[in-house]
Amino acid sequence: MEKGNYQPYQQKSNKNFTALIITVSLVANIVILLLFFTNIGYKGKVDFDINLLPRINAVFNSFTFIFLVCALIAIKRKNINVHRGFVLAAFASTFLFLITYLTFHYISPEAARYGGHGAIRTLYFFILITHSFLAAVIVPLALFALVWGWTMQVEKHKKIVRWAMPIWLYVSITGVIVYLMMAPYY
Repeated sequence: MEKGNYQPYQQKSNKNFTALIITVSLVANIVILLLFFTNIGYKGKVDFDINLLPRINAVFNSFTFIFLVCALIAIKRKNINVHRGFVLAAFASTFLFLITYLTFHYISPEAARYGGHGAIRTLYFFILITHSFLAAVIVPLALFALVWGWTMQVEKHKKIVRWAMPIWLYVSITGVIVYLMMAPYY
């Protein structure tokens, strides 16, 4: 419903995208796990500073956070078209993040290790672990929210975004925090 238009929502589709969403979510998470816990990866020489990629990842995460906040503001103002635009922008920046993130972990000869000590180390690992777990969880939640919103399945959309929006906001901002805490060790 656009701002000022008080007609009831009309569902655009009854198509079931569950299998596709689950498949995409599993594949994305499996690829990330394989890059982290196996020895697959690029073994050749790279002619640029790959440590620029984590900085780019943090920029994409910050854009995602900003776009999500703007999407939330737009929907609170009942401006669906602006809301949709910001949600699509959030998906685009998240997709670009995923590409650069996977590229970095594919071509990086060895992952940098966090060097902090004491309470800051505990805080870093708490943020990293919750970020990583919720990043895996948000993939299907965000995809279901997108499909249900796009197809005007408004009740389903509203129910899932109550979970998806705060989780995605947390994941995107903690991605930036993890980068800032790790930056000295790249």
